[in-house]
Parts: sequence; C-alpha cells; structure tokens
Amino acid sequence: MTTRARSFDAAAALYQAYRPGYPPELFDAVEALAGRPLAGARVADVGAGTGIATALLRARGAEVLAVEPGDGMAAEFRRAHPGIPIVRGDGDRLPLASGAFDLLTYAQAWHWTDPARAVPEARRVVRPGGALALWWNDLDTSVPWVAEQDERIRAVVAEIGLPPRETTDGLDITGRREVRWSRRIPLEAHLANQASHSAFLLLGEARTREFTDAERDRLSALFPDGSVEEPYVVSLTVARL
Repeated sequence: MTTRARSFDAAAALYQAYRPGYPPELFDAVEALAGRPLAGARVADVGAGTGIATALLRARGAEVLAVEPGDGMAAEFRRAHPGIPIVRGDGDRLPLASGAFDLLTYAQAWHWTDPARAVPEARRVVRPGGALALWWNDLDTSVPWVAEQDERIRAVVAEIGLPPRETTDGLDITGRREVRWSRRIPLEAHLANQASHSAFLLLGEARTREFTDAERDRLSALFPDGSVEEPYVVSLTVARL
C-alpha cells in the first residue's frame, strides 16, 4: 500500500492538472454533519496531495493545515498553494499537537491508512466534540457509459486491483451523505484524469497508453464534439470524536 500510495509522486503535476474538485454542496454537508461552520474552524487535511480539497476548505474560511507524506505531491502543493502551510506525515503518525483541531478531513485518502492506527491518531489530535470527515469522489456507475468504462478498467488492472475502502469500525458515525455533481471537460482531460489513478501509474506507461488509445476511440463515438460530461458521486462519512 505504501508503494501504491507513493506512486502519485511521479505524476503530481498530472494529478493537479486533471483531477476533479468538489462541489460546494459537499462542504455544506460537512458543516451540517460536523455541527459547525468551516469558517474559523481549525482543520487538518490529511493526505492532502496537491491541495485540491485543502484550497476549497480554506476558501470556505477554515484555518487549514495540510498533511502529506509524498515528496512529489508536497512539492506540487507548495507550488500551487504557497500561502497554505503543509507538514510532512501521514494519518498513521500525525505530526500534530493533541487536541489542536476542530476537524480532520481525508479527501480520497482514508484508504491509504491503517484504521487501527489512524482512528486513535484522529481522536488524539481533534479536540473533544470535534469531527472526522472522510469522502471519496467517484464516477457515477449508474450512468451506462461510466459503468461500461469501469468494467474495462477493472479488467485491465485486475492483477493490480483497486485500493480497498478501509473500514470505519470503531468510529461514532454522525451521518453519511451522497452528493451528485458533474463537470464537462475535453476528452483528452478525461483520459489524463484516468491515467492519474494509482492502478494505471503502477500498470506502466506502455499498457496505460494502450488502454487510453482504445478508450479514446470508444469515447470519441459517444462524445463526437470532444467534450465529456463526467458525472460524479461524492460519498461522505462524518464521525464525532
């Protein structure tokens, strides 16, 4: 898992350029389930990557600190967000003071942790009454073309597999929400987004290019104007600590 998680370091610029952001409704849901506004909250965004979620948390008025283990991702974060503080570490060993934060967030990053370590660490650094928010942003497989593409991806990366969504056992879950949204992007940007995922980074350049070329041909027939409507579902879980 460590090797897989660190695979993003070699593709940090690709990740920053093509990964999707998050809709405002997600942060509305975080506030509702956490029981407090983000404005003025002390937030640690763990596994921050290039800072896609971190910057949006700050835009909502949070006093946010990023935690990121990867060299390449941290370097890209600093280039993209020079005004946001970042420290090096991961969810299993948070380099943070005890009781210092109102909210801990994991945007697409909880599955890189060992919950047996990450849950006690979350409880340590979040003040009493604070919260932990976990979310994943997935293409919506209820849409037929997305479901068909998902099957092709699973087939081509079968020997690598997809990372598991780790358990939330032991957490006092406040609530769960699903937020649907979409973005329209060029076909080439959609393909670059797919290539930025860990399975393809480990698959290798030649096989990734082979898959991407075949996918371009298929999707060009579906989206002849060269613009893809990507439908997403953000799955949010919030726990009180």
